Amino acid sequence: MHNCQVFVKTGIAFEDYHEALTHIGESMVQAGVVQTSYPQALLIREAEFPTGIQLEHHAVAIPHCEAMHARTPSIYLIRPDAPVEFFQADDEGTVAASLIIALIVTHPSEQLVLLRKLFSQLQEPTFYESLLTVPEDQLAELFKQHVFVPAQEKAAAV
Repeated sequence: MHNCQVFVKTGIAFEDYHEALTHIGESMVQAGVVQTSYPQALLIREAEFPTGIQLEHHAVAIPHCEAMHARTPSIYLIRPDAPVEFFQADDEGTVAASLIIALIVTHPSEQLVLLRKLFSQLQEPTFYESLLTVPEDQLAELFKQHVFVPAQEKAAAV
């Protein structure tokens, strides 16, 4: 996944999670990284398996769908102006997601690896806080450094 494209959007507001997912679907079709089936598949997947996750101090949503709808491995990081309510992945309630990380993978096995790595990094409050505060032009690089760089390379860089 280190050859993954990372798209970033800040300064945007959504009425609800449905509007956010619609934006993601349309934007990724325009970018050419997904099939035209992706927007509908993303909405269906979210309805069946919600992606809102409550972390220690914040919440995140990690919408994704089956690899068959992807063309190119990509991530779409969205930092909305106001948190967006998503249904929780492991509960009946909702969470107010301050960050939306849409995953687009071309191989199902990559999705599990990426989700594990992402969850591990999101447990680090400094990383999550950085994702919420760095300037937009630094967001993709910060994400790549923490999620795509193997642990041994990170240790050597310190």
